[in-house]
Parts: sequence; C-alpha cells; structure tokens
Amino acid sequence: MELRKLKHNLGLILILSLFFTPGCTTFAEPGRGGGTNNYLNTRSTILEHLQPLGPEDGLRFEWELVARHLDELIMNKSQWCFPATVLQAQQNESRIASELVGGLEIDATNSLIIQRNLLQRLEQQTNYAKKQKICQPPIDSDTDTNNIVFTKKIYNLLNKADQFIFNSSELDPKYIVNLSVASQLLAKNDNYKILITGHSDAFSADIPASQLARQRAEQIQRYLSIFGLNPNRIHIDSIDSQPPSFSTPQAREHLSNRRVTIELMHINQPLMLDDFSWR
Repeated sequence: MELRKLKHNLGLILILSLFFTPGCTTFAEPGRGGGTNNYLNTRSTILEHLQPLGPEDGLRFEWELVARHLDELIMNKSQWCFPATVLQAQQNESRIASELVGGLEIDATNSLIIQRNLLQRLEQQTNYAKKQKICQPPIDSDTDTNNIVFTKKIYNLLNKADQFIFNSSELDPKYIVNLSVASQLLAKNDNYKILITGHSDAFSADIPASQLARQRAEQIQRYLSIFGLNPNRIHIDSIDSQPPSFSTPQAREHLSNRRVTIELMHINQPLMLDDFSWR
C-alpha cells in the first residue's frame, strides 16, 4: 500500500514538472487572448491547494527517473545481454523505494547515486554488446532460473548495510562471514566476476572521503581473495560521494553509506568505469 501511494505521488510530481518546464509557447499579453489568461488563473488556483514540494519530493522524482531509465534499458534488451546486472538494478530500485517510504532520505540519496551510475554504465555496456551481436534471448528456463537464484543470493550476501566501522575501513565481523560464503559460491561459478565500488560515510572527519572509499573497496578485495576467489575476477572502483542535499548530517545519520556496492557481472561484461558520480 505504501509503495502504491509513493508511485501515485511520483506521478503527481511528474505532472507538476510539465507545468513548470519552460517551453516554446508564447502566451498573450495581459488583456489579450482571454482563454490563455483564464487557463493560467485556473492553474494557479489549483496549485494553491497542493502541499508545497519538499526535499523528499525531489528524491521521489529522481527515483521515478531512474526507474524509467531501467524500463527503457529492459525494452532495449539489456536483460538479454546482462541479466544479472538488470536483476541487481531491480533489487536496488526496490531498496530505494523502501528507504523513501521509511523516510531515510540520506540512505535513499546514496542509493540513487549508486543506481544512476549502474544504469548509465549498463546502457554503455548494452550498446557495446549489441554492436558486437553477443546478446541472445534466454533459451533454457531452468538455467535462467538458477542464474536468478544465484544472483539474488550473492546480492543479499554482499550488499547488506553497515559493512564497516564508522569512519574506518575496518570490517564488521558479521559481514566478514558473508564475504566468506560469497567467495565460496563465486569460486564454484566461473561465469561471473564482481565490481566493488567503495563509498565514504555521509559524515567523515578524520579520513579524506576519496581515500576512505578506496580503502574500503580494497579491503573487500583483500578478504575475497583470502577466502579463495581469483583476484583476476575482482575489480574495484570508488565514489567520493557525499550527498549535496545534506550538509551537516545528524548523529543518527552517520550510519548512512557505511558500505561498498558489489555488482555481479558476467565474466566477459565490459567494465565501463567512466566517472558518472554526483560531485
């Protein structure tokens, strides 16, 4: 029910955006073209009864944009080329919706940064793969189902919250167990590689954000290698992303973004590590 309400509000925001988007229409001067002036007056009266838009509405609008981007990629056959990445994008979309419904604005902002980067990279990967004519529709339903189950299992193991100690690259002991299990699963399935993207905390006082983000990605890489995953199948990146909408996070918000993002990619999937992050 909450998600349905969220989508309804997103639709309302899109309608409002059409009102406020500049266009090429020239309106009549006051006193001329009464139909146009009446329309503007009526629209103003309607808008007076609407609640003012706040920061959370901007996040919901951004969620709608990235959701539509994913829809377009699926229509463009991205799931034929890289089904694991599409499935993870769908998982991310659900996570962002839950964060918005729960009022976790900073978490949602961070997740939107991650999702936007993933989708823009997926678009480049898909265009490249289609030019190389390597995208094929699934032909074995059992194999396809097994791949979905495997992707979800890896996603849930590696992309849990609070992976690190605050303002540090030291891992949470519970997360180390997840890395061990994921390494063993990946070692048995050589169809995939992983991309680790490090992130800094929403608030970081002692360590430069870019340095902390990189250290976190390297720490995950180190542990996965120790647990038996071939280092050649582990790639790292980092995002020095501190949400511009929130200048001074409260103490309760310091937990946000204490993580790395780990994407499961097909072994021949090009990385396309251009910098799409919000700065």
